[in-house]
Amino acid sequence: MTGDRVTVSLDEDASAALETLTDRTEDGQSELVRRALTFYAANFEAATADASANLDAYHRMLAGGEHILLDVDFLHCFLDHVEDDRDERDTDFLACIDRVAAYHASEYDKRFSNLGELLDWLSFCGFLTVRETTEDTYHVVFPSESMKWFMLRFIDGSTTTLGFDIDIDEGVAKVLFTERRE
Repeated sequence: MTGDRVTVSLDEDASAALETLTDRTEDGQSELVRRALTFYAANFEAATADASANLDAYHRMLAGGEHILLDVDFLHCFLDHVEDDRDERDTDFLACIDRVAAYHASEYDKRFSNLGELLDWLSFCGFLTVRETTEDTYHVVFPSESMKWFMLRFIDGSTTTLGFDIDIDEGVAKVLFTERRE
C-alpha cells in the first residue's frame, strides 16, 4: 500500500485508546488510524454536532427529578385513555393539563423570546417535530392525534405570558404556528 505518511503526536488518552484497540482487534496501528479517519470523515456531522448541550440539558432535567424517562407508547396509552370521546374528555385531566401549563407559562415568560425557541424546546423534549418555513411561521408535526390535542392545549395555556401571540392553523396531520407581535 502506498500513500501519504503522517506523523501524529498522541496524548495519554489517545495513546491508551489506540493500544486498547490494537489489543482488541489485532490490527496494526496504521490500519486502525486509517479506519478511524475514514469513520470520522463519514460521520463528521454527527461527530461535530453539539450534542453535549442537549445531553447536559437532559441530564439536568432527569437528575433534578423535573422530568422522567417514559416510553412513548405509555404516553400514547395515557392520552388515548382520556380521549375516548372527544366531546367528553375527563375534566379533571383537562384541569391538570391547565395547571401544568399555567406553571410553565411563568417559566416560559423568562425563557423564550420567540416562538421558534419555544417550539425547538418542545421538539427537544420529544413532543413534536418542527420546521421553520419563514421567519415567524413554523410547520409542526405531532406523532399522533392524541399528542396533537394534548400539546395544543398545553401550548395555548403555557404561552399566555409571552410577549407575542400565536396563530394556530390546524391541518389534518400538521399544524401551522405563526408568531404575531402587536
